[in-house]
Amino acid sequence: MVEPVVRIPDAKVALSTASVYPESTATAFEIAARLGYDGVEVMVWTDPVSQDIDALRRLSDYHGIPILAVHAPCLLITQRVWSTDPWVKLQRARAAAEKLGASTVVVHPPFRWQRQYARDFVSGIWRMADETDVRFAVENMYPWRYRDREMLAYAPDWDVTKDDYRHFTIDLSHAATARTDALRMVDRMGDRLGHVHLADGKGSAKDEHLVPGRGGQPCAELLERLAGSGFDGHVVIEVNTRRAMSGAEREADLAEALAFTRLHLASTAGVPRR
Repeated sequence: MVEPVVRIPDAKVALSTASVYPESTATAFEIAARLGYDGVEVMVWTDPVSQDIDALRRLSDYHGIPILAVHAPCLLITQRVWSTDPWVKLQRARAAAEKLGASTVVVHPPFRWQRQYARDFVSGIWRMADETDVRFAVENMYPWRYRDREMLAYAPDWDVTKDDYRHFTIDLSHAATARTDALRMVDRMGDRLGHVHLADGKGSAKDEHLVPGRGGQPCAELLERLAGSGFDGHVVIEVNTRRAMSGAEREADLAEALAFTRLHLASTAGVPRR
């Protein structure tokens, strides 16, 4: 007789500090600990604490929450964070990850107007990856849209599977905004998929980052696929809670996202009953 056995992969579920915005980086550690997340991904942005390795280490130690990943400052609002030189930003992100014990640096492809950086990006990422055990996981982005116009803002491409990288990050909200098939993108990433940003989307021109299960993306299917494949990267909840009317509402959203992820991040396999 065959009985079902639930198998849970080694993947850890982390909270992106971006998920508590406009609250602080410190608040993210507090919430992650209270809700039972396995760790955090630090979004390096304009909050001074997110840029301060010693402050981050103190938060991690105080709350007993490991830092599993560092998101390099790649946003428009972080153009002057950790230098205006994008390679210096990545070097500092790698140093932060190494000092904090994080296994992954998440990086976006360059903006198209960063011409020299974009020309050297693929080879430069390989070079940096060869110099450390930290994974540089390049994240899929999306075309920018306004009404009927579309702007290709990223180079070499928003679809990072068109280029050769050692590791990828799949972001399901970005896939929704790009109106591309997320599972096909994951197939193209193959065993180079090293990191997941879990959020939902409905295909809006705006990057939505909805709580998983509230949009049209295959969040559950992806998690079940990862469970069945023995995925050993991290699954990071990166959702938008800016519209939360209170801290309690924000925590409820983040608790729902964690419960959804734990529910689906498991595979059922049949084994003979003795």
